[in-house]
Amino acid sequence: MCLKFYRTVGLLERSTLYEFLSSGVEEMDAGLLALTEKEQDLRGRLRFSMPPSFEPMWALLEGFQALHSNIEIDLFVSERRLHFIEDGIDVALRIGDVASQSAVARRLMSYRHQLVATPEFMQSVLVQSPQDLHAIKCAAWGQKDDAVVWTLGDKKIPIQPFLRANDYLHMRYLALRGQCVTELPPFFCKQYIESGEFIEILPDYPMPEQQVSLVYPSRKSLSRITRVFIDYCVENFQV
Repeated sequence: MCLKFYRTVGLLERSTLYEFLSSGVEEMDAGLLALTEKEQDLRGRLRFSMPPSFEPMWALLEGFQALHSNIEIDLFVSERRLHFIEDGIDVALRIGDVASQSAVARRLMSYRHQLVATPEFMQSVLVQSPQDLHAIKCAAWGQKDDAVVWTLGDKKIPIQPFLRANDYLHMRYLALRGQCVTELPPFFCKQYIESGEFIEILPDYPMPEQQVSLVYPSRKSLSRITRVFIDYCVENFQV
């Protein structure tokens, strides 16, 4: 009799536990669905800064707003590293070192610039080592009065460019016209290398690796819009 009683209690307890767990799973699913719907209904403004002509972000911004149509984006394009508080920036795309005690960084990618020129241009010159670039017509990224030094492998090569610019698209235009050798990020020259319009110069002497990160002030003060944007970029970023 006692054994039968305890078995009955055990069955009741297991049944109650099953119902409790099933209810918990259903509530969790409902919560996740509500959160998803809430994120789709996000409304507000995102203030984002990035360097000029960073083409890989263009489609990403378009896709994010297609998914979150009620979010407006204020885009600040500048070479200057804007200040989060003074300039009112929620999140920034940074290239290079982002070490900071007051900011958090999420890495998107790393890449190396490539030296490129047209096959026609290279038929008229001989480039077998980095030192040969001293005698070659080059266009280089640089600011006014800045010395231009290309780091190629373990070699540092001072360059006297015929054109110094802070515009990679202009430098690509000149190189495609057969005017010079220039340095470009891979997303500005990949399709032209694949089509044969460019060839890569000195691939055995790679340029330094560049880090691309999203940077924001603090996890604690992160708005839902900013968090959703950062997560979207990390999951969908492509070159």
